[in-house]
Amino acid sequence: MTKAMRIHRYGGPEALRWEDVDVGAPGAGEALVRHNAVGLNFIDVYMRSGLYPQPAFPAGIGLEAAGVVEALGEGISDLAVGDRVAYAAPPPGAYAEARLVPAAVLVKIPEGVADDQAAAMMLKGMTAEYLLNRTYAVQPGDAILFHAAAGGVGLIACQWAKHLGATVIGTVSTAEKAALAAAHGCDHPIILGDGKFSETVRELTGGKGVQVVYDSVGKDTFEGSLDCLAPRGMMVSFGQSSGPVPPFDPAGLASRGSLYLTRPSLSAYTASREELTASADALFAMVAGGHLRIEINQTYALADAAQAHTDLEARKTTGSTVLLP
Repeated sequence: MTKAMRIHRYGGPEALRWEDVDVGAPGAGEALVRHNAVGLNFIDVYMRSGLYPQPAFPAGIGLEAAGVVEALGEGISDLAVGDRVAYAAPPPGAYAEARLVPAAVLVKIPEGVADDQAAAMMLKGMTAEYLLNRTYAVQPGDAILFHAAAGGVGLIACQWAKHLGATVIGTVSTAEKAALAAAHGCDHPIILGDGKFSETVRELTGGKGVQVVYDSVGKDTFEGSLDCLAPRGMMVSFGQSSGPVPPFDPAGLASRGSLYLTRPSLSAYTASREELTASADALFAMVAGGHLRIEINQTYALADAAQAHTDLEARKTTGSTVLLP
């Protein structure tokens, strides 16, 4: 039998159960993938807690992993048994030693990228790609604000945005995280504390504000983020680690200078096979070109995923974390 981490109810980290599952043989369009590394992401917490409801119990969680193809179903021509592959896409269930995965979401891992690196960067790196290249296309000379700059997406995004020629302002929770963000391209790390980060951003931009705010924190930073924007700037709300954003009157966008607000998701930006492979190729090219350092700052056994969740929610982790089956 194969082991997997599943939930039978919503709750805290204690809701995770390490149990036997019957994987079965791949059907048409499916691949059996033996995982070598699984990525840890805050969206996993949302699945476990019920913020992102699952269709039925027991439910697997996790969207990101890397491993080796062990078997293929009918109708697959672009993969072979033995290929090293990675994915960062629904359906949930990556917290497993092995699983059946739709072949359409798999990408081959290029030479020079290890399985643990791939598991650490697919979801976070493709998120950075669509945010910086397609949600708001960052241009040389832009000033941007990226919240949680020392997190998994943040460290990649800071490097990428700096490569694009932006002035990168980021928020972090500690001095140690400020130093980490600065070492990865963040020009101005701001330590959150008194809630006045918008005043600091205005000072850093000579009162002009930033062209775009990328906010995965949600409730605690939403209003302040809007106050950081230049007229006709864009607010990109792509997560809610501090909780959902409360109801908001759109008139506040007009009073702050005709702002734009969007709530994007990786799945919407990689909905087609062409978009998925283009995003992954852009990420791999940035790594191969030496523009991105993918660093794994924490590892846990997959069986210890509950502890990994506890540390993630307590803001004890930085950068990328990998779970090892």
